[in-house]
Amino acid sequence: MEQKRKPMRSAVPRTSRCTGLLRITACIVFSLLGGAGKSFAQTAVVGRVLDSTKSALPGVTVEAVPTAGGKTAATVTAIDGSYAIAVQPGRYDLAFRLMNFATSVKKGVDVGSQPAIANATLFLSANSEIVVTGKQTFHNLAEMNEPINGLIGIADAATVGVITAEQIEGRPAQRAGDVLESVPGVVISQHSGEGKANQYYLRGFNLDHGTDIAITVAGVPVNMPTHAHGQGYADANFLIPELISGVQFRKGPYYAEDGDFASAGSVNVNYTNSLEHGIALVDGGSFGFQRALVANSPKLGLGTLLYAVEVSRNNGPWTHPDDYHKLNGVLRYTRGNEQSGFSLTAMGYGGKWNSTDQVAERAVTEGVIGRFGELDPTDGGRSHRYTGSAAWQQTRQNSLTKVEAYAIDYSLDLFSNFTYFLEDPVNGDQFHQEDRRNVTGLKARQQWISSFGTVGSENLLGVDVRNDNIPHVALFKTKAREELRTVRNDSVLQNSEAIYYQNSLQWSEKFRTVIGAREDLYRFRVRSDNPANSGRARDSLFSPKISIIAGPWNNTEVYGNYGYGFHSNDGRGSTLTEDPDTHEPADRVSLLVPSKGAELGVRTTAIPHIQSTLSFWGLDVASELVFSGDAGSTEASRPSRRAGIEFANYYQPVPWVTVDADFIYSHSRFTAFDPVGAHIPGAPGEIVSAGILFHPSGALIGGLRFRYFGPRPLIEDDSVRSRPSRLVEGRVGYELVKGYRLNLDVFNLLNAKVSDIDYFYTSRLRGEPAVGMNDVHTHPVEPRSFRVGITRTF
Repeated sequence: MEQKRKPMRSAVPRTSRCTGLLRITACIVFSLLGGAGKSFAQTAVVGRVLDSTKSALPGVTVEAVPTAGGKTAATVTAIDGSYAIAVQPGRYDLAFRLMNFATSVKKGVDVGSQPAIANATLFLSANSEIVVTGKQTFHNLAEMNEPINGLIGIADAATVGVITAEQIEGRPAQRAGDVLESVPGVVISQHSGEGKANQYYLRGFNLDHGTDIAITVAGVPVNMPTHAHGQGYADANFLIPELISGVQFRKGPYYAEDGDFASAGSVNVNYTNSLEHGIALVDGGSFGFQRALVANSPKLGLGTLLYAVEVSRNNGPWTHPDDYHKLNGVLRYTRGNEQSGFSLTAMGYGGKWNSTDQVAERAVTEGVIGRFGELDPTDGGRSHRYTGSAAWQQTRQNSLTKVEAYAIDYSLDLFSNFTYFLEDPVNGDQFHQEDRRNVTGLKARQQWISSFGTVGSENLLGVDVRNDNIPHVALFKTKAREELRTVRNDSVLQNSEAIYYQNSLQWSEKFRTVIGAREDLYRFRVRSDNPANSGRARDSLFSPKISIIAGPWNNTEVYGNYGYGFHSNDGRGSTLTEDPDTHEPADRVSLLVPSKGAELGVRTTAIPHIQSTLSFWGLDVASELVFSGDAGSTEASRPSRRAGIEFANYYQPVPWVTVDADFIYSHSRFTAFDPVGAHIPGAPGEIVSAGILFHPSGALIGGLRFRYFGPRPLIEDDSVRSRPSRLVEGRVGYELVKGYRLNLDVFNLLNAKVSDIDYFYTSRLRGEPAVGMNDVHTHPVEPRSFRVGITRTF
């Protein structure tokens, strides 16, 4: 614990201590405070602030925040970039802020009886990438290692945020995709085998496997359009949590950079370029869980080579084990620094599994199967994802240029049976969804600083190009994974191009605006095994956006946001004329479905040690994508409207304790009349997420997390609803000896018997009437389980 120092009386004339330019500056401050020869209880922090070219930066706001609490002191740099702040002796976090530059911080600066020196270098900002997380990455453009001042003066909305590597490290993750639950309001679940993409919930959406949440990992998009199982399918099973340097998120369609699938929000997961230490990890736990990971980042020539190899296996509590096998790897070479340089990244993932899909509740209550039983033991799947990407960026005095290119080789074979014997009483209703594709893409952006009269301006111009070559996207009827007949087998070529521009103007010290626009063009060519469903189509969409930011006042900012976004529909629907199964006439769907959102929010750190955001939002979608139980995919439906409130909090009472608590409420309805009702099946209402993380020493870390997932309507008239769930999980880590750490994770600590997900539709068990029965179909949360691991650093 830091000891308090008593006020000191000068023992010698001050001029004898005033040596050097910075010391002289401090002595002038002292003389203004108390006069020569007088006793004083104040000292100072002094320094200079430069830009990346080593030129002086005048007008930089410098804030000294006492780490033990107390009044913040502030000043502004002079014409030569120098500053001096009079403070009491103690420890301070120093924040340096200037428009168009990324905020920088120096944490834990000790100030004694004599002035402390703290110099800083500021770098040109780059929108969402200005925030640096716990592990340094190529994408970071500032010196800080965590979000500063709750992103006051940086963020353009209340629902923009950063999750640091330290926060991720303190959260137990039962699945790789659970990392995304660190984003306030996001819920992750699963209705099938663990190798399948997660189920996502956000802002009143049951997003299925990714229909309106855009996910990017290491600069490469995860969502797959015109996918065999569901539009926007986003499989995050290839994530390696130990490599994550931070997670950046944005909610709502207010950002020119965000295009397809980002109406509810976007999540960008960064991978680190280098590790502080090499890692060798072995985990084991309940239900046959096994995992091993080796990762390191040695120097190679003038750069750094990061490598990681992960293998895992998991059965789960299911009567018919998942037998999920995963092999995963990352290889990244980087050269340069956080401002300029390049990186080359290769990632490879392969997995195979059995599935216990959602089952009819009546099968459990009638004793046909147990709570963790299955109704078709031959369900399952296999998938691979191989990615190569390159990134280059150059920072100059007033501009930033960045170019990224990527290529993906992807496949999925998925065998599912959701209705059992409803369609085929003899062979059953199992189907096989096949997806084979190669994806290539390019993202380029130019950012520069200019002026609009006397008003400072920051500009962003970018282009996105993506090509999905899908030689096989098919649906087959199967029995025990053996093909019975082909429902449809198509080849699709999908191209998308986008150009966007965004301009930020600081009209005054307390008022700025961000105006942006995006134009997207999509082209589809479908070659179907049914010529009636073949053809070409194209569509374009213009999406304007605007944000208004006022403040800060007393470390508080207010935001107003408005913008248009969209999600694309399955390209096969753009040329459809016949139902591929029944051959009855079918209607085509719109290629691009616009969304319109607005938000009013506030962000504050006015109360010491607490960061809080409060937002009120609304979102209209021209055509809802809903899950179809009998087809196992998403289908276009009626227009919808959502509105909600989000209240997110982060509290750090002492440096070694952090508490977060998020409260979310969403109201979701179809807006077009239909006598069946206006409720959107699966749309979440109330979500509460809270946790506490203890890190009292370098040897010990521990935490608990709680999640409440409220009831959802399962049918349009709201006559059937899912039950709420309450889950508690925990993590404890302890360094046994130097270089060896023991970790214990506990999931579903209270052993709650609740559902991970629920649906309501018609199915038929053997012996039931031919028309089947309407029922809730559920996938249970796994029972209490434990995982123990040993990590060795080297």
